[in-house]
Amino acid sequence: MIHRRTFLAAASAASIATLAAPSAWAQPTNAWPQRPIRLVVPFPPGGSADFLGRMLAEKITTATGWVLVVENRAGAAGNIGLDAVAKALPDGYTFGIGQTANLAINPSLYAKMPFDPLKDLTPIALVASQPMVVTVKAESPFRTLNDLVAEAKKRREPMRVAFAGNGTVGHLTIELLERRAGIELLNVPYKGAGPAVNDLRAGHVDFYIGNSISVLGQVKGGSLRALAVTSPTRLQALAEVPTVAESGFTNFDAQTWSGLVAPTGVPSAILERMYAEVSRVLTRPEVLAKFAAEGSSAATGRSTQQFAELIRSEHRSWGELVRQAKIQIE
Repeated sequence: MIHRRTFLAAASAASIATLAAPSAWAQPTNAWPQRPIRLVVPFPPGGSADFLGRMLAEKITTATGWVLVVENRAGAAGNIGLDAVAKALPDGYTFGIGQTANLAINPSLYAKMPFDPLKDLTPIALVASQPMVVTVKAESPFRTLNDLVAEAKKRREPMRVAFAGNGTVGHLTIELLERRAGIELLNVPYKGAGPAVNDLRAGHVDFYIGNSISVLGQVKGGSLRALAVTSPTRLQALAEVPTVAESGFTNFDAQTWSGLVAPTGVPSAILERMYAEVSRVLTRPEVLAKFAAEGSSAATGRSTQQFAELIRSEHRSWGELVRQAKIQIE
């Protein structure tokens, strides 16, 4: 990988020789792409971000004949992969999958960030979102979120709530719920959804808050009961489950969303072309069906400007909550 600082130094040294030549990334759109495009997924293979990246790569390749190569660059809650995108040449050959965590939460959560998501990355297209789901084991006496909140208020010891990873959307959803409901909970972090759900079913914790993908199968299978979803509207895959807002906590909204981003400086014509191809993918019936089946909502019809506004808005709101809760990762 050529870092931006290295490139700029090289460009400065060669400026006299290249004054008359167009820059490598100022090529006409009809000449792009001329080689494989790198799509960085900042998480390990097998997760929801990886599925999203590979699905986009496959569908766009099939539709256009372009070659999109998925590269998993995991670590630091997505910071390592998106840092690679932010520092890539803005020539239209590197894109990345950005999420709530690495675009909106991490800048306030981490004491030092290797990049500024508001300055070093350009939003292209919002792709999908998943709500958090408040779940209990099937044998639990709690039938609604209000049942759970009422129990939390009368217990002498805090109820135990599981979540997957400090500083995640699940963790911050718990912090938000505590503030909105006026309750105090004992937060129990796990290294992933699997161990958290196992302990929930074993009775070691009272409930679990995790994204819809992590619990949908077990809710459908009957081993978990969903009490509420944290999106503004009900989830198609769990249409019978009310939202947190319907349960009395108005305007409650906590979701994991994902979208396509690029290094700042990519020519607008290339960004527009990529946006158009992603938008076409999000109209395909098989893609919409796959998203719905796994507990996601496709961001069909959302503009680049709307995606940029979402990032800025959630950067502010999640950042404020992180500071209030005094959560920080070194």
